Amino acid sequence: MAKTLGVGVIGCGNISAAYFRLAPLFRGIEMRACADIDMKAAKARAAEFNVRAETVEGLLQAKDIDIVVNLTIPAAHYEVSKRALDAGKHVYSEKPFVLSVKEGLDLKKRAAKKNLRIGSAPDTFLGGAHQLARDLIDSGKVGRITSGTAYVMSHGMEHWHPNPDFFFLPGAGPVLDIGPYYVTNLIQLIGPVKRVTAFASTPAKERTITSKPRYGQKIPVKTPTTIHAVMEFENGAVVTMNTSWDVWNHGHKPMELYGEEGTLHVPDPNFFGGEVRFTKRGEEVKKEPKWAHPFSVPNQQHSQGAMANYRTVGLADMAVAIQEGRPHRCSMELALHAVDVMTGILTAAETGKVVTLQTTCERPAALGIAEAKALMAKKAPAARKPAKKK
Repeated sequence: MAKTLGVGVIGCGNISAAYFRLAPLFRGIEMRACADIDMKAAKARAAEFNVRAETVEGLLQAKDIDIVVNLTIPAAHYEVSKRALDAGKHVYSEKPFVLSVKEGLDLKKRAAKKNLRIGSAPDTFLGGAHQLARDLIDSGKVGRITSGTAYVMSHGMEHWHPNPDFFFLPGAGPVLDIGPYYVTNLIQLIGPVKRVTAFASTPAKERTITSKPRYGQKIPVKTPTTIHAVMEFENGAVVTMNTSWDVWNHGHKPMELYGEEGTLHVPDPNFFGGEVRFTKRGEEVKKEPKWAHPFSVPNQQHSQGAMANYRTVGLADMAVAIQEGRPHRCSMELALHAVDVMTGILTAAETGKVVTLQTTCERPAALGIAEAKALMAKKAPAARKPAKKK
């Protein structure tokens, strides 16, 4: 019987709840502990999800923790992941994995030295909608992708997030915060990127928080909030990506890919589901028939309606891949190449140059219907008692 790997979370902020809530959907992992520099936050999250609270150092030394999930702020990702690897733990990080190629290569070296795995969000590209798009491309129906567009535009995070400061600091902004969903999905659909260029601006030098509990507070903006980029892929495709937190409304589709045989309309890669549409050459655009992929089935109610949310599938796939001795899909190589693309875009915008990327990667293996079903637990386990420290 395959071993279940124990998981400990470092960083008990907003996103940690999703990991704890959704992890029981999958096999191969068991959430056992959490830690935070604010022990009060760790204890609150531990009580909410019936796991044990640890100090950061205590979690890193715990013998029942095999994988550390790094949910700290982006500026701390490298240091926390480094400490986890040095403590002999596999690492799965929230996006962006690191903030520079140099940091990523250092973590790669540390992991290789101890035969450890590194994985990273986003895992939304494993959702049913995006795997359907992948299947349409891989089957040849769309033909070779020659160009495309991607739009991720809104008016920022200060309207809903309780502590939005870090979104507007170096290491975040729309490219590094929301861009990973789009860049990662483009890589899994088209392949690696060869070079990039971009223009950027920062229209507002400060933002006013309109969410609670800090309504009315001003926060500084120290990173560009509007970036228009062009990416040239290794297969020759040229894709524009416009990212902005200075837009109140727009009419652009999240992603369109133009192939030699037709056009593919891809839903927002920030989510697992959505409507995929395809038109062959000059024919009418048609909604693709429902694909029986388990990660396209709505499983949560939101203000927008029922949605598919299978966050932690990337973590589960890594845990199972460790047991099976195969590559995992949300790999360090994929995450590092995405970071290279995004930091290259920011460098290009700052310097006015075309930036040739330092890294490349293989497209991750597609996650078909059978493979997706195999990652799911036969049934979600019942709530358990907090594990005792080992």
